Amino acid sequence: MHFEKRTTNCGHLRPSDADTTVTLNGWVNARRDYGGVIFIDLRDRYGVTQVVVDSAHTPELASSIDAVRSEYVLWVKGRVRMRENPNPKIPTGLVELLADEIGIINAADVTPFEIVDDLGTNEELRLTYRYLDLRRPALQKNFLVRNKLYQITHRFFEQEGFIEVETPVLTKSTPEGARDFLVPSRMNKGRFYALPQSPQLFKQLLMVSGFDKYMQIVKCFRDEDLRADRQPEFTQIDVEMSYVTQEDILALTERFIAMAWKEILGTDVPVPFPRMSFHDALNRFGSDKPDIRYGLELQNVSTLAKDSSFSIFSSTVAEGGVVMALNAKACGSFSRKQIDELTEHAKKYGAKGLPWLKMADGEISGSFAKQLAGDEAARLCGELGAENGDLLLFFPGEWERACTIGGALRTEIAKRCGILSQVSKSYSFHWVVEFPLLEYSEEESRWIARHHPFTAPMTDDVHLLHSDPTHARAVAHDLVINGYEAAGGSIRIHTNDVQQRMFDLLGFEREDAEQKFGFLLNALRFGAPPHGGIAFGFDRLVMLLCGTENIRDVIAFPKTTSGLSLMDGCPSGVDERQLAEVGMRPLDTRQ
Repeated sequence: MHFEKRTTNCGHLRPSDADTTVTLNGWVNARRDYGGVIFIDLRDRYGVTQVVVDSAHTPELASSIDAVRSEYVLWVKGRVRMRENPNPKIPTGLVELLADEIGIINAADVTPFEIVDDLGTNEELRLTYRYLDLRRPALQKNFLVRNKLYQITHRFFEQEGFIEVETPVLTKSTPEGARDFLVPSRMNKGRFYALPQSPQLFKQLLMVSGFDKYMQIVKCFRDEDLRADRQPEFTQIDVEMSYVTQEDILALTERFIAMAWKEILGTDVPVPFPRMSFHDALNRFGSDKPDIRYGLELQNVSTLAKDSSFSIFSSTVAEGGVVMALNAKACGSFSRKQIDELTEHAKKYGAKGLPWLKMADGEISGSFAKQLAGDEAARLCGELGAENGDLLLFFPGEWERACTIGGALRTEIAKRCGILSQVSKSYSFHWVVEFPLLEYSEEESRWIARHHPFTAPMTDDVHLLHSDPTHARAVAHDLVINGYEAAGGSIRIHTNDVQQRMFDLLGFEREDAEQKFGFLLNALRFGAPPHGGIAFGFDRLVMLLCGTENIRDVIAFPKTTSGLSLMDGCPSGVDERQLAEVGMRPLDTRQ
């Protein structure tokens, strides 16, 4: 196949190139035919250049390209000249290429959607033809940002003295946490590998091995329900260090984030980042990853509620619960239908209902206003700083659940009132620390780890592992950017006895702990240094840097929210021979 190789790209030409002869390769972005003059916008990942085919200059060329349409692949040779009608919207808009020769490298069928940025096509169709979707300049810009973050990451951690080590992709299944993706073994029938949810145990073992500063840009896999910022396979920047404190990890992280934001966005990020405890984050914002770019903070009105004539309030407090509340400023104009929609939204997070009050013209009304005696309504409004036009929402229940419901409503109201769009161009960075080490699962009737079983308790709380695990706090840290958990980590348990006690609390029999984690417990017997680390959600960082809310916009070939790849049709069935080789039988779909 003959074609003329490009001498430059479609985004390079400027007035300084005028009167030079160049060759371009690219796709036809658009074609405009004005009789004796044809304009072709030629596109590659670098940009767009206008090509002019003038029948007065090359009469035979105009007739030879009649077949050329959008997305044809061409080579074009010609002379650069200044445009009579410049286009200041594109970098090459002051010049054009007067074609001397054009060759069709490859023809193209009519595409199922236009290759344009302001695309109204549904996402399923775009994912089915992802290789065409990726031709759109807006998506390509996202991947240029992604590539730049790769390079910054390698450079930053190399400068900080880290070494990159690859950890296994076929690992042992450790079901504590999210579900594993399992891989059957052909050579050891009936046994399975698991794809790693993270390299957690391997990076801890590298610390035991003496590699005191490790990092890796690594693929991880979790078989869990998906959403806009989550995929079954994802990329993280995995970091671990020996002989460090939590302060060292936070400072390193802040330097990295500041460098990335400066080099990619030109934004100076002030350090150190603010910090708040898990308890404060829930109490004020109803989330352990709150978006703090706007107010709408929750308030605890349990002191007033405990003696309320509204029985739902008084009984909740009497039973050890709380009543959290939110003043939705200027939302008193919400219709009953809108409030019912908020109620349904709250129920998704465990609410049984949504008590509310509103103030208009000095009068207080609402779903339970008539059940309040004396000046109760006025005192509640006063406590919440209510003014005419405000809507007050109340969330009675167990503390964490009540806060979570309030946090969900806080975000929903910010969306409905346009608050999120007002702050969409800004960034907030903060740490959430002092997480509970454990939480009790009523469903499983046992303790489970808030982060993972290898997180160290705070030094002052180690004794609580034997007396009061409920109040033990973890030396854990989450970096929150604009309401997204962008990174998370902890100081790890580095002594065998504390790790074994943690397994005991989590309900592992000694034999079971040995079977699942014996290699780690053994390693901790041979002089493990104190160590800790953090893992950055690489895809989420790119998503934030690109200003998109959908993680699929920054992953080349993503899955849908149901875990499907529409382009290549996976997951797919396999034939019986393949199943037999790994000792498995076909699923009987008749049952």
